[in-house]
Amino acid sequence: MGHTIRARPPREQVAPPGIDRSPEALAGRLEDAAHFPGGHADGIARPRTESEVAALVSTCASVLPIGAQSSVTGGATPAGGVLLSTDRLTAIEPAGPRRYRAGAGVPLDALQSRLAADGCWYAPAPTYTGAFVGGVAATNAAGAATFKYGATRPWIEALTVVLGCGDVLDLERGAVHADPAHGFEVVCAHGIRRFRPGRYVMPGVPKCSAGYYAAAEMDLIDLFIGAEGTLGVIVDLTVRVLPAPGAAASALISCPTESAGLAVVHALRDASQQTWAEKDPLGIDVSAIEHLDQRCLEVLREDGVDRGQSVTIPGSTELLLLVQLELPAGTTAAMAYDAVAGALEPGAPDGPLMRFCQVLAAHGVLDSTELAAPGDSRRAHQFLMLREGAPVGVNRRVGDARRRIDDRIDKTAADMIVPFDRFDDMMAMYRDGYARRGLDYAIWGHISDGNVHPNVIPRSYADVVAGREAILEFGREVVRMGGSPLAEHGVGRSSLKQALLRLMYGDKGVEQMRAIKAALDPDWKLAPGVLFARQ
Repeated sequence: MGHTIRARPPREQVAPPGIDRSPEALAGRLEDAAHFPGGHADGIARPRTESEVAALVSTCASVLPIGAQSSVTGGATPAGGVLLSTDRLTAIEPAGPRRYRAGAGVPLDALQSRLAADGCWYAPAPTYTGAFVGGVAATNAAGAATFKYGATRPWIEALTVVLGCGDVLDLERGAVHADPAHGFEVVCAHGIRRFRPGRYVMPGVPKCSAGYYAAAEMDLIDLFIGAEGTLGVIVDLTVRVLPAPGAAASALISCPTESAGLAVVHALRDASQQTWAEKDPLGIDVSAIEHLDQRCLEVLREDGVDRGQSVTIPGSTELLLLVQLELPAGTTAAMAYDAVAGALEPGAPDGPLMRFCQVLAAHGVLDSTELAAPGDSRRAHQFLMLREGAPVGVNRRVGDARRRIDDRIDKTAADMIVPFDRFDDMMAMYRDGYARRGLDYAIWGHISDGNVHPNVIPRSYADVVAGREAILEFGREVVRMGGSPLAEHGVGRSSLKQALLRLMYGDKGVEQMRAIKAALDPDWKLAPGVLFARQ
């Protein structure tokens, strides 16, 4: 182990792939899921190999790597230059015990299907399964199951990265660490790149997608994970996988008040963490808890999503929880229903579902809970589609307001996380901040992590302006609480999120990131304008 790594030339010397400059090729590629305005590009290339990626990067003045373009920050929206699509980098192969190497253009659902054939799965996959694994690594993506499995970073064992000069880094976890005195040294055919990790302190929360990872003796691989394509183009990655999980169930819990719902979440989190610590086979094992607030439920009813998914939500519900439960292998639907039916009976057999039901009963919500038993994939899918109906409905309302009222109206939302013991404080802060500004809003997200997404439902452009002011206010308070105002979506080109990055680490922190960028990409050709401007 050392602090120096030597880059290598690409495996073959080849001509760069063709750049298609036709409007037809660029159609649909000039914006990402954020619908960030003004996207434009000189053309698009679709390399098939590491060597073609290197040839393209070394001959272009500006390159933006893109995958599924599922970014909600504008990070996959071009601002000139050439788009480098990874959609042909699709190889998947075993890479050792419980290790698989996947090309950057492999969609998560394709990876999971390949792993399932071998009796494995990739546990920390984020919510959107159409995302490409290269983008998942580039943003240190996280999602609902982060509560149990963490975010992307610790699951990546190796990366192949093409630098802006066209040389290639083979990064293996544990091989290169920062020297406390000298930082890192990257040697390539075009010179020696020396730089130090950032000296800002990262928050101690399970999700953080906020610029470059920093720690005194950090692993070099961690710098490229979450760098949003600004330091190198990820060609492939090797991930750790787990044996396929045992049985699973989903529970939809209608809570009469937000405080009651938060109490249930606290209890289920505590019980699950105790299960993991004690390795208790009979304990409650929750991998994720999603939540929808009362305004989300109004949106679902207005749009008919509840009826479309055959879900009845009591009118008195103030908070809806969707819980993902992991159960012992071999648990059948009949076994699950028997355990639920007898959970409160004297002498009931001990087990995960019995304990789960007892927690719900203790908080007065057992009778307002519906279970999708192991094997009932149709009902579990309906629960998930109900949850997804909230962001879909809110985003549609934003788009409608843009078309009908003011074309400056845009999505105005936050993606923040705090240590869970401050979660109740964060929710109170959101509600107070929005109420003081007279804003309509909805909140949903990954409550088991302490990470939810407050969204403004704008009625005018003034609401957007006020919402942005609120988000900056929230960001300052979240940092004070020890959290991150940039939890899982990254920074991208969003001026608001770039302001949150600066708020989080200060001017000095952002300048330290710029110094790393200047060392590894001195021509500033990779994803320029993402994370921060050149200056």
